[in-house]
Amino acid sequence: MNVTPRHSWDLTPTEAVALQKELAGQVETRTPLPGAKLVAGADVSYNRFSTRFYAAVVVWRIADGQIAEVQTAVRDTPFPYIPGLLSFREAPVLLEAFAKVESRPDAVMIDGQGQAHPRRMGIASHLGLWLDVPTIGCAKSLLTGTFEEPAEKAGATTPLLHKGEEIGRVLRTKDGVKPLFISVGHKIDLASAVKLTLRCCRGYRLPEPTRQAHLHVNVARMTDTGGG
Repeated sequence: MNVTPRHSWDLTPTEAVALQKELAGQVETRTPLPGAKLVAGADVSYNRFSTRFYAAVVVWRIADGQIAEVQTAVRDTPFPYIPGLLSFREAPVLLEAFAKVESRPDAVMIDGQGQAHPRRMGIASHLGLWLDVPTIGCAKSLLTGTFEEPAEKAGATTPLLHKGEEIGRVLRTKDGVKPLFISVGHKIDLASAVKLTLRCCRGYRLPEPTRQAHLHVNVARMTDTGGG
C-alpha cells in the first residue's frame, strides 16, 4: 500500500496535541462506501513497560471469509503513554506493516478510535490520512462521549455523543456481548462504517479483520527473539 508521510514522529506531547488539532480539519467523514471486497484489519501489541511495539495487518476477503495477506512489523517507539495520544506510539509501527501490504483493500479497520476522540483525531483518523483509504475506528472501549446501551440483539446501535455531536455509534455485534465503539476514521461516513463492520462479523464480538489482526500480532510478539 502507498503510505504518504504527513509529518515527523519526533514530537513532544504538546506538539502532538497541536498537530492533532491541525490534522483534524483534513479528515473527510461524509463519503458513503458503496461496497467492499477486501478489508484490512490492523492491531498493535507490546509487552508492559516495553518500548518495543508489534503490528499486524490482515487483509481479509468478505466473499469467502479467507485471509488474503498478512504483514507484520516491529519497531521501538519512545513516545510516552498518554491517553488521547496513542497514535504517536502505535501508528509508526502500523505504517511499517501497511507499507509491506501488496493487496489494495477497499477499507481499513483499526482496533482503536477514529472521530470518537476529544480532538476528533484517534488512530484510525491519523492512519487514514497517511494511507488515503476509507478507514474505520473499531474500538473495544470508550475514550470519550456518552451513550445509552443498545439493545441486546446483534446489530442494535445507539449514538455516541460528545458536546452535542454524534461522534460514533455504539454497536452490538453479537447477541448479549459488550458493544463496540464504531467511528469514522477517514473517507467514509458513519452509516457505511457501521454497515461494513456488521458485514465483517462472523459470530465473534470483534469483526473478523481486526480479530485476525489481534491473533497474528500476539503471535508475532510472543515469538520475537529480538527484545521486549
